[in-house]
Order: sequence, then structure tokens, then C-alpha cells
Amino acid sequence: MNPYLIFILAMIALQYAVPLVVNSLNARHVSSHLPEEFAGWYDPERYRKAQEYLRENTYWGLIEETFFTVLTVVFIVSGGFNAVDAAVRPLSGDPILQGLLFIGIIVLAMRVLSLPFNVYHTFGIEAKYGFNRTTVATFISDLLKGLALTALLGGIALSAILWFFLRAGSFAWVYCWLAMTVFQLFLLFIAPVVIMPLFNKYTLLEPGSLKDEIEAYAQRQRFSLQGIFTMDGSRRSSKSNAFFTGFGRFRRIALFDTLIKNHTVPELVSVLAHEIGHYKMRHIMKSVALSIATSGVMFFVLSRFLCNPGLFAAFRMEHISLYAGLVFFGFLYAPLNMILDIIGNIISRRHEFAADRFGVQTYPQPEAFISALKKLSVHNLSNLTPHPWKVFLSYSHPPVLQRIAAIRCLPDIAREPGTSG
Repeated sequence: MNPYLIFILAMIALQYAVPLVVNSLNARHVSSHLPEEFAGWYDPERYRKAQEYLRENTYWGLIEETFFTVLTVVFIVSGGFNAVDAAVRPLSGDPILQGLLFIGIIVLAMRVLSLPFNVYHTFGIEAKYGFNRTTVATFISDLLKGLALTALLGGIALSAILWFFLRAGSFAWVYCWLAMTVFQLFLLFIAPVVIMPLFNKYTLLEPGSLKDEIEAYAQRQRFSLQGIFTMDGSRRSSKSNAFFTGFGRFRRIALFDTLIKNHTVPELVSVLAHEIGHYKMRHIMKSVALSIATSGVMFFVLSRFLCNPGLFAAFRMEHISLYAGLVFFGFLYAPLNMILDIIGNIISRRHEFAADRFGVQTYPQPEAFISALKKLSVHNLSNLTPHPWKVFLSYSHPPVLQRIAAIRCLPDIAREPGTSG
């Protein structure tokens, strides 16, 4: 049997088995005993509901993962990729257009097949637990906009990669890396003002006590505010969040309207202080730098396997092509990508602890921030006691109880009773 095929099937099995075991452990790890830290925040019925929400999401995710794993294996061993290639080759003699058609058909097929799972998750599970506010019209609009953006931005990136590998010789991977770095940075700049408004409405925060307190805090931190926005998150979900995005004059701080509705001014400013902490400590730039570095590794390794005959034989391909090589390389690279994701999550969790520390040190109302974390956890039915292996494998944020414990252990923080609102 082809050694590449053995390796790929083994990695597919591993990528299926590891999350299967970890997610099953996580679902069974929930405790009926409410952590003391949350006494008075969760009533027994809502805590039970949070555990049911976790289990239902977990088992539905396992069903979806099983379906796509089996489908992928069948598609590989039956020569499905070769069938798609045979269908697109007569349509054009241009290898770039052939590549756009080949990968476009595969991506579209995956989106169509995943649609029933997304529909049930949105209108079934999320609605059942009181989160969904997405209408059918909004769901369809988001789907079409997402497809259009994927076709446009993905088409540009794919065309550039194929062009460089066709024309630039042995250093093509370097040119691809540089081009994709520029493209990635470009998207980071324009996303807040061009892409994100396609899906949500962003409105400048209205004058009032919240805006005054935020501006006073930002001035003390010498942080130039380019704009504080509210986002109509309630249009799709009742869940709450806040985020910081963009660079320079394009950067934005966005607070979900649901967050503003459910939190006090000190809680909201403490959340904002956390987000500003990410910026002040250059976490965003460090994450971008890590992403650029790993993409360089990926393109280098890609250049060594792109047209490997043994790899194409594993997929029962009649013709060797750059565009199919890109897809097949993804299967080889997946294990390394999984390791890099774990490392990235470890770094991200450290950044979250650091941003928490910055927030409560520069806006010394730690009980307000703890109250905000608790409200977010209760409102979003978050898992308070995730299994350690689940955290290690896929959590980009530390569990809320660990964050609260770390805040309470910080020295020299003035704690003011009653600041939690």
C-alpha cells in the first residue's frame, strides 16, 4: 500500500480519535456540584441547563465530525479527487483557472454538506437554550456573503500562490510567503471598516456615563481611542462579548449591545481595560508575528511536497497538478498544524492572564471585573469545570475559575467592596 496513503489515513484517524476521547471526557467531567465561587450566581435549574447545553453541543459536534471523517476517507480511497479533476480539466487549459474550479468545487461541496449541521445548531440547539435570534433571512444572507467573500479573497490568494509556483522557480515559496503576509496584514487593516460591517452594524457609543468613564480611563493610559462602537450582536444571538481589532486609525473596540445591556459601567470599563491590555502588551502583534512565522514554515514544507508523485498516487490521481498538490499537502500538514494550534492556544491563555492582570492593575476594581466574568459565564452557559485535556487541546482562554483565582492572588490591588454592582 502507498506509504503516503497509510500516513494520511492514520493521521485522519488520529485527528478524529483524539478530539473524540477528549470531548467525551469533557462532557462527562461536568459536576453537579456548583463551584463555591459561583454560589448565588447560578440557580440549580440554570446550572443544570448549562451542563445539558455542553453535552448537547458536544455530542452534536461528534456526530458532525464522524460524518465528515467517514466521508473524507471514502472520497480519498474511491478516487473522488481525481473525478473532480477530470471534470474541470476540459473546461480550461489555464492551470490557474483549473485550480480555482477544482478547489472551488471542493469548498462549495463542503459548505453544502455542512449546511444541515449549521442549521440544526443555530435553529435547534441555540434556539432551545434561548440564544438564537437569527432569522432565516439573516442566516441565508450571512451564508451568501460568506461564500462571496470566500470566493473573492480565497480566489485572489489561491491565484497568487499558483502563479508564483508556476513562474518563480525554487524560490516560489518565499514569494508566496511574502505575498500572503502582505495580504494578511492588508485584511487586518481593512476588516474592521470593510468586511465586518457587512455582517453587523457598528454604531459609535452614545454620550453618557459609560463613554465618559471609558474616555477617562483611556486618557490615564495614554491610549488614543479611534472609536468605541456598539455592535448589534443581539441580531443573531443573546450571547455577550467584546473585542479589539485592527491597527492604527482602523482599530476598533467593539462592545456587543447585549454586553452593555447586562453589565454595569465599572464592569464594562474593566472588560475594556482587559482588551486595551492586549494592545498595550502587543499581544495582537505577537500573534500576527507567530502566524507569519508558521506560514513561512508551511510554505517551505509545501514546496517540498507540492508535486510529489507518491502523494498523487495515494489519491489515485491520473495527472499531477499544483492546485491538487495544495489540497493534498493539507492532509500531510494537518498533524503539524494541530501541534501549532496547541502551542498557539498555550500562548493565548498566557496572554489572557496577562491582559487580566493589566486590566485590574490599571483599573483597580477587580471585583467589577470578576463580576463581569461571572455574568458572562452564567449568561452564555459556559462550562465552569472543563476537563484539563480539553483546555490543553482547544481552549484559547483559561477557564473562568482559573482567571478569577489568578486575579484574587494579585498583590497590591485595592479592593473596594460593592464595586461589582
